[in-house]
Amino acid sequence: METMATDHSHTDIPFTSFVKSDGSLIRDLPEGTPDPEAVIPLYRAMVRARTFDARAVAMHRTGRLGTYSSILGQEAVGVGIASAMAPDDVLVPSYREVSAQLVRGVTPVELLLYWGGDERGNDFAVPRRDFPNCITVGEHPTHAAGVALAMQIRKEPRVAVCALGDGGSSKGAFYEALNMAGVMNLPLVVVIINNQWAISAPRAIQSAAPTLAHKALGVGIHGEQVDGNDVVAVTDVALRAIERARAGGGATLIEAVTYRLGDHTTVDDARRYRPDDEVSEAWKREPIARIRTFLADARVWQKSDEEALRASSSGEIDGAAEEFLAIEPPPVESMFDYVWGEMPPEFAKQRMQAMSDWGRDA
Repeated sequence: METMATDHSHTDIPFTSFVKSDGSLIRDLPEGTPDPEAVIPLYRAMVRARTFDARAVAMHRTGRLGTYSSILGQEAVGVGIASAMAPDDVLVPSYREVSAQLVRGVTPVELLLYWGGDERGNDFAVPRRDFPNCITVGEHPTHAAGVALAMQIRKEPRVAVCALGDGGSSKGAFYEALNMAGVMNLPLVVVIINNQWAISAPRAIQSAAPTLAHKALGVGIHGEQVDGNDVVAVTDVALRAIERARAGGGATLIEAVTYRLGDHTTVDDARRYRPDDEVSEAWKREPIARIRTFLADARVWQKSDEEALRASSSGEIDGAAEEFLAIEPPPVESMFDYVWGEMPPEFAKQRMQAMSDWGRDA
């Protein structure tokens, strides 16, 4: 078993990995991924997500996008989670799930609208019931538990999937949601994306638990770890957890062990608190290079395939950026609309004042 940034010697918490950092297999591929060619769609999705991520960071740097949370190094977790979900399942994300949202069918233009401060970006055309990003750290597991309870009451064969960072697992709402999931046997899968840093707080000072997956034991649900840089492993573990929940087997807590290669957000400078050698070591375990090597070694991926993928991904994201930049911003009064059934008089006055300030007729 490949050594990662966390101790995996705890026998009560299983750890799953298939593809090592050098692209070699630890063991046979799982049943859901019968051969190397089945891994190609996962690899394509990761490259597409990283292409979007790089463009979003560049757009922020040039003043054309708001503050953005990079997913660099974490692409495998989102792609694996979303690839394991059924279309009718519900994703309840935090603010670093771009790779999952792209797989779920959220468009690059919608994502750019959201990160550009336009709420129309949350009006997803395809995953209509997926939740918008949750900026408040660690509060949305309670939302996901509520969604799962609704599914259970309606006797729907659906599952709520919640993703959050390691820092979010220290919040009270996280424990409340898991306790509810255990007591009520909810169809819920919660994925802690342990990227080792909660902004500037390292994992070591966040929790005394041997692993973050151990937090499942106290609420009576299944918990396990997965190599979060191995998209094959993430997909396999997430699929088993989702299908178990769908069959009435209850909730699961998954800790995906990965690393945040970039800054916390585009207004952060991780060099102030993170050792350079740690980041350099983490780059050796990143998810895209290992799968590219695995596919190349299996002779199912050629240089021409890589060039075509990079070109198509860049073309798609460049086109999305141009479309986003051409969209007229919403009118100023829209911040007041669709909030109340009957707008309170004081806010009606503010709405009229805002329109006047921006030269718009009331």
